[in-house]
Amino acid sequence: MTQLTMGKALNEGLRRAMSDDPKVLVMGEDVGKLGGVFRITDGLLDQFGPSRIIDTPLAESGIMGTAVGLAYRGYRPVVEIQFDGFVYPAFDQIVCQVAKLHYRSSGNVRMPVTIRIPWAGGVGAAEHHSESPEAYFVHTSGLRVVAVSQPQDAYVMLRQAIASDDPVVFFEPKRLYHAKGEVDLDASLADAPPMGLARVARPGTDVTVLTYGAQVGTALDAATAAEDEGISLEVIDLRSLSPVDYRTIEASVRRTGRVVVTHEAAREAGMGAELIASVTERCFHYLEAPPMRVTGHDIPYPPAKLEKHHLPDLDRILDAVDAVMDRPSSLDRVASGDSSGLSGGGAR
Repeated sequence: MTQLTMGKALNEGLRRAMSDDPKVLVMGEDVGKLGGVFRITDGLLDQFGPSRIIDTPLAESGIMGTAVGLAYRGYRPVVEIQFDGFVYPAFDQIVCQVAKLHYRSSGNVRMPVTIRIPWAGGVGAAEHHSESPEAYFVHTSGLRVVAVSQPQDAYVMLRQAIASDDPVVFFEPKRLYHAKGEVDLDASLADAPPMGLARVARPGTDVTVLTYGAQVGTALDAATAAEDEGISLEVIDLRSLSPVDYRTIEASVRRTGRVVVTHEAAREAGMGAELIASVTERCFHYLEAPPMRVTGHDIPYPPAKLEKHHLPDLDRILDAVDAVMDRPSSLDRVASGDSSGLSGGGAR
């Protein structure tokens, strides 16, 4: 096991995939000489050359269209979208071509395209640099959509995505690029958990918290704080947003009877809505309370100095936990003069 940042784990995942298969190539804006704006492709140009690490024009639609042609010819292109908000010019190619060609050709054409997207907020970036567009792609049949939350998954799941014959939208939470964790660089894909399997990040008994990406860390912090109040949260890292591992979710909800979903994206018609609808259909008779959503607000992403008010935090998650546990919220308790059970440092 090696201590790596998530950014370095992704870099090593690309390096391993390209070493294992000469048909894998990487293309995108500044991925070559610069090594990518987040340096995820750093050093790959020197090792694999400009025919496999390709600096492209600033034209996302053209990048994706080229990837479609390469996939037709048997290559496995890995496309880097420089920032999440830059994916929209490529949206037509992704949802009309990449997602549909396998079906349109009656299974004769495969689209083994991996679309890497540095994603979501928390880094103090400008407009179009902190978007959470996952719901658009989850809604599109024919795409796999995954989101990583720790370096080991980043390393293994990127290799799995590249090896998949299905197109994969691969979301990388940019505020975790420098987060460190143990990575097994010798991990075999045959022995690794399937890309579509959820991970129980923390077992618990009272409330199931469903989340993904950088929000996994926030949910784990909330679970630690809730423990001080005698509440046990089970945190599930979805990992795959399409398809969703409902078997793991159902098993958890049937134990806890309560559900909170949290994500950075806007509330309206987001992943939380779909998860809660599906959980209600599958586990209605096990639910002890209506499920709750803790999300970003239904606004364009705010300026950097305001993003802390937009991103779901520990307090908002714990207030939702209070609601599904039928307990007064922290604000209600403060208003009534009851400070018992509130954690220190201003939280709760």
